[in-house]
Amino acid sequence: MTFFSLVTRGLLRRPLRTGLTVAGIALGIAAVVALVGMSRGFEKSWEAGLNARGTDVVVSNMGGGLTPKPFDASVRDRIARLPGIAATCAILVELTSIESSELMILSAREWGGFSWGALKIVSGRMPAGPEERAVVLGRTAAEVLTKKVGDPLQIETEELVVVGIVDGGALVEDGSVILALPLLQKIMGSEGRINIIDVRVTPGLSEAEVSELCEKINQMEPEIRAVKVSENFKNSQGFRLIRAMSWGTSMLAVAIGILGVMNTMLMTVFERTQEFCVLLAIGWKRSRIMRMVLYESALLGAGGGVLGVMLGALGVRLLSQAPTIRGMLQPDLGAPLLLSAMVASIVVGVISGLYPAWRGSRLSPARALQGG
Repeated sequence: MTFFSLVTRGLLRRPLRTGLTVAGIALGIAAVVALVGMSRGFEKSWEAGLNARGTDVVVSNMGGGLTPKPFDASVRDRIARLPGIAATCAILVELTSIESSELMILSAREWGGFSWGALKIVSGRMPAGPEERAVVLGRTAAEVLTKKVGDPLQIETEELVVVGIVDGGALVEDGSVILALPLLQKIMGSEGRINIIDVRVTPGLSEAEVSELCEKINQMEPEIRAVKVSENFKNSQGFRLIRAMSWGTSMLAVAIGILGVMNTMLMTVFERTQEFCVLLAIGWKRSRIMRMVLYESALLGAGGGVLGVMLGALGVRLLSQAPTIRGMLQPDLGAPLLLSAMVASIVVGVISGLYPAWRGSRLSPARALQGG
């Protein structure tokens, strides 16, 4: 009998217990894949939306929420006069319930601003002007709200008309309800208030020069903060909280998995006391006993990791299609995350097996003569 066959026999001896242990690890790893994948996907989706609009610098007041705090629209005029600024577009973004959708992106944009330019008409037309009581819907938003051109759309207490369906070039843009800034300001009672300024810098500026421009804006307007698109969400307390909650919940699930594997391996050691003592009596080294138990726990971790990655990926796909968040994120299930999850599951198995392995290797060979 080979060493590996001894390892697998130990796991197959109690198939139900082994299966339940693998399932416990799988749930923990699935939580890591799902929560972290959703968190990263949320950030990348919003960053892709900014890039689709042609934004180089984002000016906002990202506090503890998912949307920035409003500030006076006159800030845009002062920023627009700075050297190095090619164009600006004032925006008011809200995450709110609209008709049948519990959470929808409402994006109001300065009329004539460059953020309108990336929208491509799929059907219908653009609003005729900033005063027209009209909206355009991203393709995904139209599907979620089950709206077509000509349909009415209720926003707060106002009824507007869907005049166009657009392709925004990014998932977040396609999941948005888009309208002229003055219209939403009036609906929300926020005249003269915005919460984002999209900025395009002068072509040819280096990364260092863009960073200097951001710093100049920050010094000039202490109420807000200007950052490059790639750094936008690093400064958001709301997004940091989401990341922390994702990792915290994931680590709790992994800790539960560690306890489950440790319990299984301890029971295995107790049940196989006679076997271990006999192996020690015929000349096995204690280190080999430890290695056998650690291999078993590592295999449990690997099995749980494979199943967990599959469950997590499936769960994320299903969640991303839920009406509540559909169109707001594209899950990040890249190879680095899946590989990290697999490595973590194997590490969980090894860590869980350390004490049981040490316990099994400390048994006395003389117990083999005593029958246990």
